[in-house]
Amino acid sequence: MHKSTVITDLQRWGPQGQEPVPDQKQAEQYCRELAQSHYENFPVASWLLPRSLHQHFYNVYAFCRWADDLGDEAGSPERATELLRWWKSELNRCDAGEFRHPVFVALHPTMQQFSLSSEPFHHLISAFEQDQVVREYDTFEQLLDYCRRSANPVGRIVLSLSDRVTPQNVAWSDSICTGLQLANFWQDVARDFEIGRIYLPREDRERYGVTIEQLEQKRSTPEFQRLMAFQVERARTFLFAGEPLSRQMPGRLKVEIDLFMRGGLLILSAIQKQKYRVLEKRPTLRKSQLAVAALRSLTKAIFSRSL
Repeated sequence: MHKSTVITDLQRWGPQGQEPVPDQKQAEQYCRELAQSHYENFPVASWLLPRSLHQHFYNVYAFCRWADDLGDEAGSPERATELLRWWKSELNRCDAGEFRHPVFVALHPTMQQFSLSSEPFHHLISAFEQDQVVREYDTFEQLLDYCRRSANPVGRIVLSLSDRVTPQNVAWSDSICTGLQLANFWQDVARDFEIGRIYLPREDRERYGVTIEQLEQKRSTPEFQRLMAFQVERARTFLFAGEPLSRQMPGRLKVEIDLFMRGGLLILSAIQKQKYRVLEKRPTLRKSQLAVAALRSLTKAIFSRSL
């Protein structure tokens, strides 16, 4: 199995790493290269993002990449829990102005410049820790609590870096982030089940008559299709509820936020188009669909600015 860059770099920068503390320039280069090596999963730092914010987003992304890979690529839940506990201690040290890891050397000035508290970063780690012990959710409210810590903190960080933190903007951002997280869950029902995770709440599965055995057999029964139709509409509601946020963002970030929302809606439409049969086939998006979504978002931003 191919190891991620993060897992490989544990030898250098992990708990037993002996690398000397990098300077600011070296640390920023490390974060930049890590982000760009995963560019397909990091569209925020695109041409739409103000150049002055690129490095700050690279720094945030590098933190998220490390936390995510420590949680998913460590080899066992026990090892992942141990490494995430170490990553949390490194975050606490960064809060105190002490750091040796390149991610925190780069991230600390970003946190200071934008008055970013460590709370959203701690929430992200707690979600990855939860993944090691919670394999399924009884209620949708429990799943929402997970989304509040696994997805919503990213949107709140974006608002801070864009100087657009208001109670209303936070509410819209949370709604979009939760909707995107749900869309990804429904896209990856089969993939998640293979690694022992079920994000379809038990209360909903029981309401629609969907059993674990049906998930094991990878059969999208009529009951399962009705369940997925319900979940897709639920996710759409969250995405549409956050739609006004794009109009509150500065400059080209209007397009970026709108494109994120449209991307989530496209995933949901892809699920619907294949009649919710996600157990047999993972729905994907064509590049042409993303290009059309980008064009629509850009047109929307231009016309809203001219009105």
